[in-house]
Amino acid sequence: MIEFSVVVPLYKCSETLKELCSRLQGVFNKLEKNYEIILVNDGSPGNDWEVASSLSKENKNIKSINLSRNFGQHPAIFCGLENAKGQWVIVMDGDLQDVPEEIEKLYTKALEGFDIILAARTEREDKFTKKLSSFLFYKTLNYFTGSQLSHSVGNFGLYKKNVIHSVLGLGDYIKFLPAAINWVGYKSEVVEVRHSKRKEGVSSYNLYSLLSLAFNNIVSFSNKPLKIVIKFGFVLVGISLLMIFYNLYLKISGKITVDGYSSIVVSMWFLFGCMISIIGVVGVYLGKVFDQVKNRPIYIVQEKINME
Repeated sequence: MIEFSVVVPLYKCSETLKELCSRLQGVFNKLEKNYEIILVNDGSPGNDWEVASSLSKENKNIKSINLSRNFGQHPAIFCGLENAKGQWVIVMDGDLQDVPEEIEKLYTKALEGFDIILAARTEREDKFTKKLSSFLFYKTLNYFTGSQLSHSVGNFGLYKKNVIHSVLGLGDYIKFLPAAINWVGYKSEVVEVRHSKRKEGVSSYNLYSLLSLAFNNIVSFSNKPLKIVIKFGFVLVGISLLMIFYNLYLKISGKITVDGYSSIVVSMWFLFGCMISIIGVVGVYLGKVFDQVKNRPIYIVQEKINME
């Protein structure tokens, strides 16, 4: 029986992989626990797969999965989760910003009876722009979805097998691990951990990709945008009624002598813009329903090493 599974999505992590696996082995040797490390190459343009496959051939506990192309970090994570066999599952990034030695701290807290242990990065070793964009991302996501996700908590965490089973049972086409973990519930705790500086390259998450991720998750986990659009529509109706009554009063009182062309044109363009925006929001939801109905796989595996 495998006690620990570590799922690591790979994207431009070739320079840190050997050190990551070595440090993970040291952690589990210290804990005297058997383990498996699942490296999922998410179509990285570097030589991540070559390094991962080499490590797998040297150590049967290191298992590698090569996806056919880049599907995104969270589909790659879910690929790893579906192949994990451990009683406890750890998810962490491959760039060594998540400190492997902190796993012992997470496991110690889990022994107190928790199913989910989330790692909170109290002192994030990121640039100011990355911290700011992450903060805005989670604030926006929480507002629209009603979640209570913290910008200090990422994917790094320790999850019991039954939690992962519940997460994998969710049928959402759009995958986002923190939101899924938040939704399934279970007894959870947050533990403060160290966070390291990036040793290689820069984060693949820029402001645009974070906004895109937030937008997709808002549409997937919430219908609040539709409710906001409905409220906005009622506000416009109310304003229109007031304008009608006001113009009737001016007409009856004889204060309108020349009908205003400009006000009519401006009003028409404003209302048409609002209508198109509303239709656009509804269209986005229909598009997501279309994606869900197609039932395409969220990832395609090209090759596996050490996987039964």
